[in-house]
Amino acid sequence: MMVGSDRITDQAMTAEREMEKKMSIKYCSICGAKMTTRIPEDDDHIRPVCNRCGHVHYDNPKLVVGCIPMLEDQVLLCKRNIEPRKGKWTLPAGYLENGETVEQGAVRETLEETRSHVSIIAPYRMFNLVFVHQIYLMFRARLLDTDFGPTKESTDVQLFSESEIPWDNIAFESIRQTLADFFSDRPGRAYSFEIKQIMPPEKHAGPA
Repeated sequence: MMVGSDRITDQAMTAEREMEKKMSIKYCSICGAKMTTRIPEDDDHIRPVCNRCGHVHYDNPKLVVGCIPMLEDQVLLCKRNIEPRKGKWTLPAGYLENGETVEQGAVRETLEETRSHVSIIAPYRMFNLVFVHQIYLMFRARLLDTDFGPTKESTDVQLFSESEIPWDNIAFESIRQTLADFFSDRPGRAYSFEIKQIMPPEKHAGPA
């Protein structure tokens, strides 16, 4: 029978084995040796640690920044040309780069994915996607020109009114919720900032 500290030790070992399977950092960026997982001294999380030099590597959540480019009663969407969800529609967004602010990242991603320029107005939605280690931060933005078009990341770029949004072909739940909230808030122009949670999609069992 497993009791007390034995159960805690077993749970810790199981968590460590699971982290080793999922660990994205396999080799040390300092000396090139193979990584292992353990709780470093003066820490309370299991982390990748180098077997040779002891360097601790921090594998933290990624920040995705994007915006809702607005022109009168329409928003600009782009059709993804890359996986995941290739061929589905989304708002321009992507990973924040080192050396840029969240606003600069959202503007850059919009230019890269739609060829259009925007002016950031205010943050609108933040989503915690704990199950994929991501945080989404979406801004409201003003579309400054209509010189948008396809890019290497988007096969199509179009302006949509609410009734024209391809709701059944939106790439991500965070984007669907952002659009739904935006059009719900739009009549009264009451755009309040909110933080929301995105839950992992349900795994449906296959046929018996």
